[in-house]
Amino acid sequence: MSIGRYRNAGLFVLLGLLFGSSFVAIKAGLDALPPVFFAALRFDVAAPLLVAYAAWRYDDWIPRTRADFASLVVGAATIVAANNGLLFLGQRTITPAAASVMYGLNPILSPAFAFLLLGQRLDLRGIVGICLGLVGVVIIVQPSPETITSGSTVGQLYVLAAAAVIALGSVFMRRLDATVESIPLTGWAMALGALLLHGWSLAIGESAAGTTPTTTLVLAVLVVAIPSTAAAYPIYFTLIRRIGPVRTNLAAYVVPIVAAITGWLLLDEPVTLATAIGFCVVVAGVALLERRVVAAELARLSP
Repeated sequence: MSIGRYRNAGLFVLLGLLFGSSFVAIKAGLDALPPVFFAALRFDVAAPLLVAYAAWRYDDWIPRTRADFASLVVGAATIVAANNGLLFLGQRTITPAAASVMYGLNPILSPAFAFLLLGQRLDLRGIVGICLGLVGVVIIVQPSPETITSGSTVGQLYVLAAAAVIALGSVFMRRLDATVESIPLTGWAMALGALLLHGWSLAIGESAAGTTPTTTLVLAVLVVAIPSTAAAYPIYFTLIRRIGPVRTNLAAYVVPIVAAITGWLLLDEPVTLATAIGFCVVVAGVALLERRVVAAELARLSP
């Protein structure tokens, strides 16, 4: 296995760990902060750090071409603003484990969007894999006339919409193929995305006035903003370029494991049987959809 492949594998696992820990920190912060405002605050902290690092590290750190600006806008609108706003809204009423599993649908959606936007073909097994993923989501949500308007179901649908948005955004980013490096592009996308989130927060009448900055709240904001954003998002954008959006979004299957363990340890959040079964069904769908990738990686790991 080449050094580059080891590096990508390491970044892949690290991305799952960083994103997985964010679900618990988001849940803790939502006890005190409005959801969309909290999402904006995440990037208020992370964006200046990343832009400053890009200015120090790279000679060419300012977007210049049409593809650069298009990628910046797409990343800010989808991966940063819409994705995070919907995710934070959804996590008000569901556990970190359930949210992470619902969010994990994006590896199922990415191939569908890649087929539509990049011309990547899907065979019958791929279509069956996508259907299995949707069955897993139904097992988790358990929709019925009595539950469809409940807080938890609405929260799950918000998170599901966030998964669709990030899958679509990641495919668009690959199609646009910006020339500026991933880290500067990520920093600028975060800065624009933060402005969009603040506008959204104001439009729906959120206010953080009177919020007391407790130790738990400060730690939650810092965990979400620095390791789970300033560190994780550049890794995400980098892997999209290196291995493509479909393989990158497979990191979503490390996330539920990390989220479930940390949620149980830190917040005493339970993991329901429906969530566990649904997760297994969704993973089976992804394994079928990406069977060639899975088989190749298993072959490399075997002695």
